[in-house]
Amino acid sequence: MNHVGTQKLETERLILRRYTAEDARQMFDHWAGDDEVTRYLTWPTHANVGVTEWVVDDWVKRYEQPDYYHWGLELKATGELIGDIAVVRIIEPVLEAELGWCMGRAWWGNGYMPEAARAVLKVLFDEVGFNRVCAAHDVENPKSGRVMQKIGMTLEGVHRQAGRNNRGIVDHAVYAILKRDFT
Repeated sequence: MNHVGTQKLETERLILRRYTAEDARQMFDHWAGDDEVTRYLTWPTHANVGVTEWVVDDWVKRYEQPDYYHWGLELKATGELIGDIAVVRIIEPVLEAELGWCMGRAWWGNGYMPEAARAVLKVLFDEVGFNRVCAAHDVENPKSGRVMQKIGMTLEGVHRQAGRNNRGIVDHAVYAILKRDFT
């Protein structure tokens, strides 16, 4: 594998970039402080912007690691930070990465996350050398599954009571795409 770390990526409408300390306020206001956004996530809603500042500071420090992949999603048109996409787990022996993402409610349903995820897949397959990229969602959150379908992932099955998020222990729908199937 050729780990390249979190590089700046651009799509038609987005800039995928590293977080900076200045991003904490927008992150808190746009998604981290919103119970509706965090309902299906594995981390709790941030109680205040101080929590978000601490989290962002930790992420910024991790950018020194070449196998750390974590992007803030910035709208080109406005410069607003609207969401997040990251590799949340790597299993090197099988060349696998797992993706996780979230986005502020104001931007749901506009196709931004599939657009960002396709750019991330291209880097993970073409530059880093992963063979498989997977993602999972709470079965009660089918919108996340639609993102997985839109980027070419295939449903591999439902793992019963295999996940934990802010709703408790949940069933997970598991999706994946292989490098040979990515177009």
